[in-house]
Amino acid sequence: MVGQNQTFTEGASINRPPLFTGENYPFWKVRMQIFLESVDRGIWDAVLNGPFVPVNIISSALTLDEFYKISVCTSAQDMWEILCVTHEGTDDVKRARKNSLIQEYEMFRMQQGETIYDMEKRFTHIVNHLTSLGKT
Repeated sequence: MVGQNQTFTEGASINRPPLFTGENYPFWKVRMQIFLESVDRGIWDAVLNGPFVPVNIISSALTLDEFYKISVCTSAQDMWEILCVTHEGTDDVKRARKNSLIQEYEMFRMQQGETIYDMEKRFTHIVNHLTSLGKT
């Protein structure tokens, strides 16, 4: 189990895709997109738009539990979509999460006994999740 403060022991390579264990999906999603684009921009386009062929890079980046979620997919696009919906939710779930994070952002204050470092980390977490949900 890899926590948010730990670095990945696997997948931290320019030759291997980042490993997704089922935790911290927004972090993995960005890293995976960067990895796919760095291999070949056409691969990222295939993930988003087809063609309808499986991409070994995605399945190689998943632990066993995550792999089973996408193992029946016939295209990279389907694999990516299942991972997105599983870990980000549907559009309605994303909208509700975004509204909740906006409220948290607007009400953001330093908590009693919180260090500046912890406050900054909490703030960055809110902003990064809003960004991943399309809020700028």
